[in-house]
Amino acid sequence: MGVAAVPKLVLGSVAFGIFWILAVFPAVPFLPIGRTAGSLLGALLMVVFQVISPDEAYEAIDLPILGLLFGTMVVSVYLERADMFKYIGKLLSWKSKGAKDLLCRICLISAISSALFTNDTACVVLTEFILKIAKQHNLPPRPLLIALATSANIGSAATPIGNPQNLVIAFQGKISFGEFLIGMLPAMLVGVVVNVLILMIMYWRALSMQKDEEDPNANAEAEEEVSSHRFSPATMSHFNSFNSQEWNFPIGSFHIQNSQVSLRNRSAASHGETDMVLDSTRNSNASKEGTNAMNSKIKEETNPSKTDTIVDKPIEVLVIQTSEGQGYVSTKWRFILWKSCVYVITLGMLVAMLLGLNMSWTAIAAALALVVLDFKDAGPNLEKVSYLLLIFFSGMFITVDGFNKTGIPGALWDIMEPYSQVDHASGIAILAIVILVLSNVASNVPTVLLLGAPVAASAGAISKEDEKKAWLILAWASTVAGNLSLLGSAANLIVCEQAHRAPNISYTLTFWNHFKFGLPSTLIVTAIGLTLIR
Repeated sequence: MGVAAVPKLVLGSVAFGIFWILAVFPAVPFLPIGRTAGSLLGALLMVVFQVISPDEAYEAIDLPILGLLFGTMVVSVYLERADMFKYIGKLLSWKSKGAKDLLCRICLISAISSALFTNDTACVVLTEFILKIAKQHNLPPRPLLIALATSANIGSAATPIGNPQNLVIAFQGKISFGEFLIGMLPAMLVGVVVNVLILMIMYWRALSMQKDEEDPNANAEAEEEVSSHRFSPATMSHFNSFNSQEWNFPIGSFHIQNSQVSLRNRSAASHGETDMVLDSTRNSNASKEGTNAMNSKIKEETNPSKTDTIVDKPIEVLVIQTSEGQGYVSTKWRFILWKSCVYVITLGMLVAMLLGLNMSWTAIAAALALVVLDFKDAGPNLEKVSYLLLIFFSGMFITVDGFNKTGIPGALWDIMEPYSQVDHASGIAILAIVILVLSNVASNVPTVLLLGAPVAASAGAISKEDEKKAWLILAWASTVAGNLSLLGSAANLIVCEQAHRAPNISYTLTFWNHFKFGLPSTLIVTAIGLTLIR
């Protein structure tokens, strides 16, 4: 397709330019409306300027991608309620053997969790954990935070659900979950190892510093902090732990009533009084009438219909404590059963994707299965889904499709195509450099939307295998490119913002601190990974 007419070319470029400015710099002084509204504004301008028709705009929205995003976000909400992310965090401090051991754990755990739950989710969940552990062990936060962000980006390259650009590539390239995983897993694993080695080399001295004061209970305190930690980021939903009095059991209509808690407290407070009652009754010469009156009173007060009666008899204390203990055990096992079902459904979703089932409908089916399993109003859980992200993607699909219709991306690719063939090493290197630069200038998802079709078509002219390889190269280069700078990916910004806002343990990760590590790591990891993509 050639370049469009001058009016359409200019107006389409203006609309895309506005979208790009608001997407990359969301706090623009003259138009501080944010990324989501910026994507909708760009889409609207494409229609108003007649770069794209209204019908073409609706057709540009990729519903399977939005469905997969929605399904995986709902599953993540229920996994969080099932304490999955708390267990992931506890792995960081469990029997830790020092700073270098912690660094390796962070890289491994963030990479795996990013591949399964997206890189943004991993960074949201783990940032405050890492800051707490760093403070308790008197460790420098910088290498640990950089390890989290960079390993999360690398790990997310392994699966179609690891990050948004992989979703686009998997659907547009018609690559199944299993094919994507097999093609990218070797590059991901080696990339994580190389990233760890670079971190060790650059921060060896900082990680080797001894603590000012050795604390023999540091590990136990770290695990206790992780267990009691409550997530507080704005981008995730967070629920109280099982031990909270406000927690409502998820299956059926069972609730822990506050009256039971008050009864338990009163019974515990009256142990001294009950002992006195036992002594007095044991040594008393009460009459038969008095004994009968006491028995009738006991029967009356132990009546289940009168739960508000003050407990002042030992028999009553035993009855109530026994019933409460049974209720607690029953609730605990039901909660464990519910959590197990959540994990089984999530595992089933991943297995179904590996077997080649439609990823979008598989994720939606898993989400609905969890909603039904919960057996109560799903509104509070569905409110935790990031609908702003879904809206942003919808506007971005329309805006990028309109910009493609101006012919500018096609014309630029025509210049680069002879030097970017994927059937020889120099072509792959040039293509990777182009992807890396564009991903940091225009962000990785728009880069994939702009380059995906022409790059795949060029590689498809060589062979079908080269076409899929081109899609995987695009996925790898655009994902690892996010490690180059702090602005390269949303995961980096999440770590930076979460660390800055963390109460009492805040840390500011600057652009240059990240860039000094990000530049060599991105170039080396990208180059090594390109040789391993199958």
